Amino acid sequence: MHLSTADRAMLGGEAGAGIASAMDILCSYAQAVGADHLLDIAGAHIDGCLYHGQVSLDFVARMAAGNAQVAVPTTLNVGSLDLIHPDIMRVPQAEATPARRLMLAHQALGCLPSFTCAPYQTMFRPRFGEQIAWGESNAIVFANSVIGARTNRYGDFIDLCCALTGRAPACGLHLDANRAGRALFRLEGTHQATDSLYVGIGLIVGRMAGEAVPVIDGLPTPNDEDQLKALGAAAASTGSVALFHAVGITPEAPDLPTATHGLSLLHEHTITAQDVAQAVRSLSTVPDGTPLAAICLGTPHYSYGEWQRLLALLHEIAPASGIPIYVNTGRETLARLQAEDALDGVENLIPVADTCTYVTAILEDLSGAVMTASGKWAHYAPGNIGVRVAFGELRDCILSAAAGKVVRA
Repeated sequence: MHLSTADRAMLGGEAGAGIASAMDILCSYAQAVGADHLLDIAGAHIDGCLYHGQVSLDFVARMAAGNAQVAVPTTLNVGSLDLIHPDIMRVPQAEATPARRLMLAHQALGCLPSFTCAPYQTMFRPRFGEQIAWGESNAIVFANSVIGARTNRYGDFIDLCCALTGRAPACGLHLDANRAGRALFRLEGTHQATDSLYVGIGLIVGRMAGEAVPVIDGLPTPNDEDQLKALGAAAASTGSVALFHAVGITPEAPDLPTATHGLSLLHEHTITAQDVAQAVRSLSTVPDGTPLAAICLGTPHYSYGEWQRLLALLHEIAPASGIPIYVNTGRETLARLQAEDALDGVENLIPVADTCTYVTAILEDLSGAVMTASGKWAHYAPGNIGVRVAFGELRDCILSAAAGKVVRA
């Protein structure tokens, strides 16, 4: 490892025992992944706020005991609790207490209490070409692909070490050479830019790209960046995708030769309308007509634009069946909506902040199916919380909430 003078000072304890420990771990990690030096980062996003046992607390406590503080602006991913709406939590006190301690312990290190899986929707959105160290799969793929910032897939503890030192290993997607698209996915035919299309393509790309950076050619221009968010989240859920290029859409892919850096492709695939339909159908585990227990939206966290679409539909359709509609969203977005009184008078709408309904116990009733417009929620929820899932467009979800059962427009 070629360490800078500042790196050696941190490693030698000049910035305190906590920073020395973080630098020691980071150097070992860098050597393990083949990096010969470290690079400066402009920010970090920490994925370690979900409580997975005592080790989660022990690691943060060790850094705090050494008087460590983050060196760059650092946002926090979702935790195991909604600290703003504690009354909706259904977590036993024995589990809630350490989960709360973990979320607060990260703040003691100087991390910002964003508690969102979509830090790119906050004021700390990175810029094109900026080096960052982010955890959380959907945030990583969005930053790399849609923004053109640069981060590897950082997991728990390593992301915090990067934040504390302000440094990251110079390898992987931090480097130009490793950002070339090597797996081509051609979309056949003409397609409408529906939300389900982007989810379906994401599912297919995630399952088939392998370790290669995927390039998607023929993708229709999205209505908004939330559709690209959904594509990336699905691709990161079903595979290891941390960067995709969409020709003519994402910033590093104005054309196919630029996206591939002129290199030969490792494999090519054609995606048909039938392929997309089959991928989307695979997310539903129940047929139409199944009684509903709830609607769950916002995985990744709902943006302000997605809220506007949802609220317009709720005012148009006004479901009166009593089916609860849970919407996972970030604190910053929720505060903006509340300041505008946008949520006043909307029945059965339950905002969820700081966490997500597929990672912790929030839903009151699991006896019926849960409908969602999120490919990521539909992919993970059956295994995580044991629910039956119906996937559909947002309008389908609200129509189903009105009917009390799964229906489709």
